[in-house]
Amino acid sequence: MEQLNLTTPALLFSAISLIMLAYTNRFLAYAAVIRNLHDKYLKEKDNSLLRQIQNLKMRLNLTKWMQIFGITSLLLCVLTMFLIYVNEHNFAAYIFGLALILLILSLALLIKEIHISNQALQHHIADIEKYLKKEK
Repeated sequence: MEQLNLTTPALLFSAISLIMLAYTNRFLAYAAVIRNLHDKYLKEKDNSLLRQIQNLKMRLNLTKWMQIFGITSLLLCVLTMFLIYVNEHNFAAYIFGLALILLILSLALLIKEIHISNQALQHHIADIEKYLKKEK
């Protein structure tokens, strides 16, 4: 196996930082939507709003785990750099491998979350299409 150098884990810093920014934006968007749905539910007591809130709760939980795996991956990259610095190359390689696995898990959860988001939007589109057919 080729030896790791300090630049190898450092290359992931910008990628993980951008991913974390995207995850944070998703989280903030969900928080705003949930707050609006909460207020709307308190006024209308509509069960469809509860289903939307449940869907958002699941997506919010996925986003939390995406963030946790991404941040842990970044921390392990920093630890890898430290281990390389103190000449613990074999241990550094395993830690870096774990960092990559966590990043893969984070991205896999993103795919799952996108799929759930897409399904939710498809339900809204179907509702609109039903309404449009009734008007004709």
